[in-house]
Amino acid sequence: MDAQRRNAIIALGSNLGDRVATIAQAANEIADLGGTVLLSLSPLYESAAVKPDGVDLDAPEYLNAVVLVNTDLPPDALLMELAGIEQDHGRERHERWGDRTLDLDIVWMDGVELTSDHLTIPHPRAHERSFVLVPWTDIQPGAVLPGHGPVAELAEPVRRELRRFEVVV
Repeated sequence: MDAQRRNAIIALGSNLGDRVATIAQAANEIADLGGTVLLSLSPLYESAAVKPDGVDLDAPEYLNAVVLVNTDLPPDALLMELAGIEQDHGRERHERWGDRTLDLDIVWMDGVELTSDHLTIPHPRAHERSFVLVPWTDIQPGAVLPGHGPVAELAEPVRRELRRFEVVV
């Protein structure tokens, strides 16, 4: 892919450690990536942990947000940078959808439809994830998820699965 500038939505999630600090630090680290500008950070939302077998009420709850960035990084390079940020925050990959200090996913990139062994854009489960759809609607109300339609319409029926998380300072 060429090095043209594109907007992208990146989902951030954490259910271990100081979730608020981790999300804030990760957003700053994304903003500091070369060739990348942070355009918007959504409000924080809390949600139950989702595992391959469904919702796990015994697992710590997730804190979630999304960021809108403008970047000249191609998708694979952006993915590698995000994996480095996850690793810097102690991310360990022992089980699929396991508890984690930080999870960063490229949800959407303007004009990019890509399927490879390690990356699919748009994210293949974005259309069913309240913790992606609701915060995405907050920062990009007119967004459209290719193949699924307006993000605001997708978010409406799942909005009740989340709680807005207010940071007390």
